[in-house]
Amino acid sequence: MSKIFRCVAGVLLAIATCAAQTAPDIAAIKAKAATGDAKAQFELGMEYHDGLDVPPDYPQAAIWFRKAAEQGNAEAQNGLGDLYFMGWGVPKDYAQAAIWYRKAAVQGNAEAQFNLGLFYDNGLGVPLDYSQAAAWNRKAAVQGIAAAQYTLGVLYEKGHGVPRDEAQAAEWWRKAAKQNHAGAQNNLGWLYELGEGVPQDYTQAAVWFRKAAEQGLAIAQEALGELYDRGQGVPQSNAEAATWYRKAAEQGNAGAQEGLGVLYEKGNGVPQDYAEAASWYRKGAAQNSPIAQWYLGQLYGSGKGVPQNYVEAYFWLDISTAQIGGNMTQVVAKDRDAVASHLSPADLSRAQEWARKWFEDHTAKVQ
Repeated sequence: MSKIFRCVAGVLLAIATCAAQTAPDIAAIKAKAATGDAKAQFELGMEYHDGLDVPPDYPQAAIWFRKAAEQGNAEAQNGLGDLYFMGWGVPKDYAQAAIWYRKAAVQGNAEAQFNLGLFYDNGLGVPLDYSQAAAWNRKAAVQGIAAAQYTLGVLYEKGHGVPRDEAQAAEWWRKAAKQNHAGAQNNLGWLYELGEGVPQDYTQAAVWFRKAAEQGLAIAQEALGELYDRGQGVPQSNAEAATWYRKAAEQGNAGAQEGLGVLYEKGNGVPQDYAEAASWYRKGAAQNSPIAQWYLGQLYGSGKGVPQNYVEAYFWLDISTAQIGGNMTQVVAKDRDAVASHLSPADLSRAQEWARKWFEDHTAKVQ
């Protein structure tokens, strides 16, 4: 399922920062913290962490979180884990972060349970262990942590640490989606579009894609654009397709760049403009979209929107042929070979060498 949103590693639940209705009495908090009151120590650490009522000072935050954490305050333990994770006020140390997250997690702190699950899911400070990732995410998920519900859904969809079960993935993504988690909304939309784990329902797919798209998630914007393009679950509208493709394309989504290019090439939903089509195809092609590479090669071969250039046409078509896969390989290869008939042996060799070098460079980047 290529368009499932699976970004997990960058989502760490930090300690909550709650703006008080009135300014706290910092002097009173400091005095109480100095007596060893763990709650006040945590609150003082938060003051230094957030820098709302005192100048921000992560080393001081770490000092006061540690004092509270060593007394068993779970929020402070999670907060100290966050500081070690980020390297704020203490040296960055994933192993230490995991130690403090675990102390908070075993006390039932939901944020720490999610964070510890995240560490097991990515092998940060602990050995990679999907079963442990699933166990800790489940504990946080049943407490209502949307990010944990989303992550547990990803684990079920991938079959990591739990049996692969798209119905379970749908159940957990739905819980997170109802809390407005954009990634879960997108993924639930894909399950409805494909009919995996839920009955196929394009209307429901469009509903969930729209919720994620309106939050700015590019992959959902592209998916919603595709539904408008095809008229599935929504009335067919090239103009709406162009609107959503553009939102995703401007965020760098290669599929949307390709889709918007097609609309400009055909004049569907936007004025026909081959130069604009070529511009969007080029953006998608540069991100290694085989379809965009194919279409850009065709434009160079025909001289539409760009100066006719058979060397460049061959280059893009050769790259696309090598990657597009399936029955389309022969189709694109036929276009490439037609272009080759216009090239001298020297120019053909130059185009092939250009493509070879391109593959070398992009393979190195992936590694």
